[in-house]
Amino acid sequence: MSPKETGTEGAVHGASAHHGMDIIPETIFGFDGTMFVATAILCLAYVFIISERINRAVIAILGAGLMIILGVLNQDLAVEGIDFNTIFLLIGMMIIVGIMKGSGVFQFVAILAAKSVKGNPRALLAVLSIITAIFSALLDNVTTVMLIVPITLLLTEQLKLKPYIFLVAQIFASNIGGMATLIGDPPNILIGSAVGFSFMDFIYNTAPISAILMVVMIVFFDLVWGRKMTTTLRAKAHLLRYKPAEALTDKVLLYKSLFVMGLVIFGFVVGHGHGIEPGTTALTGAALLMLLNIYKFDAETQTHKVHNALGEVEWETIFFFMGLFMLVYGVEHAGLLTLLGQKLLDFTGGDLAYTGIVVLWASAVFSAVVDNIPFVATMIPLIESTADGFGGPEAIIPLWWCLAIGACLGGNGSIIAASANVMVASFAEKAGHRIAFMKFLVLAFPMMLGTIAIAHVYVQYVYFGGW
Repeated sequence: MSPKETGTEGAVHGASAHHGMDIIPETIFGFDGTMFVATAILCLAYVFIISERINRAVIAILGAGLMIILGVLNQDLAVEGIDFNTIFLLIGMMIIVGIMKGSGVFQFVAILAAKSVKGNPRALLAVLSIITAIFSALLDNVTTVMLIVPITLLLTEQLKLKPYIFLVAQIFASNIGGMATLIGDPPNILIGSAVGFSFMDFIYNTAPISAILMVVMIVFFDLVWGRKMTTTLRAKAHLLRYKPAEALTDKVLLYKSLFVMGLVIFGFVVGHGHGIEPGTTALTGAALLMLLNIYKFDAETQTHKVHNALGEVEWETIFFFMGLFMLVYGVEHAGLLTLLGQKLLDFTGGDLAYTGIVVLWASAVFSAVVDNIPFVATMIPLIESTADGFGGPEAIIPLWWCLAIGACLGGNGSIIAASANVMVASFAEKAGHRIAFMKFLVLAFPMMLGTIAIAHVYVQYVYFGGW
């Protein structure tokens, strides 16, 4: 099956099932006034989100509340705007990974990797990048960096190496690896859920360019930085004294976790064709793993363990997504995104290939300036609004892949461009290795543009028939 063919049915379903645009609540402003109010609320919210002066979840929920209070939406419509498939998918995977990390499997893999290359810094840079990319594809990139970065800081400290370039490599690897699957990067979760793409649709469409870019990235980092890295024999010997097996603190939990994770991934692959959404699969898997983890204990211990499992959910992120969905649905309902979609068509002259390339590059650049999650949440209904101009939902499938690729790769452009980047910066600062915004930008932004140039060639040949 070719990349062009995959997801056609899902895209049609996703677009046709999109929230009803036929009812606009009556307001004291009238339609034009409603659009102005909705746009003002969204822009103001984005200013605060970008500035990071106030917690983004608070801003998103407050903005959503204003959408309702000022009459852009009513409460029923606001709730209708929330993509609960995305919410369930995030919660389910957070619980599974949160329980799974208690087994020590992630520390085991990282220490095993360090020992396998005998503490060679050059090889360690490549191996940790590969591990980050793989985990980012199978779990999600935010969770992956939370697990891998502390281990990276420990390993580089033992080898007397500056961790900066290791952390930069892991930011790139997490966003490139996360691009490969439906669950790897939040923008993919948003796009897949909104359009109806399956787990395998992403494997067919984004995994190939992800693999290509990982190879390019590893070679580039090795040539520019890796080959210059050195350490002492004493530091290597100290590192090699670590025993990977000692990191596995709970093998029974590991087996349970791997069993459930296998079922969940299987469900992602086959469930879509049977009408079972990824959110249902992830949440059911999380409940199953909690059951396997508590059934032998008394009621009080069970309650304690369930509280701990639910505590692994990043509720700030969940409420940020919910508020964001309502914010974007407000401007969509007010008609702004339909208007912008028409402007996009006018700008590109209705040329699908040109539109796709504009979406690819614009997604990358804008995602580098703002967090790619709110950007993609805004772009989804905007791209949907162009469907009629191109001949229906099937015709715009290439635009979705351009958006996914551009937004995920654009996440490498600045330290605030993706949630995973912010997480890496947070861990680094706590360890005394602050990643300065401008220092990272000067290094990462040109590298990000290089990956987009390669992706440009890929999408041109795969979706638009070459040059």
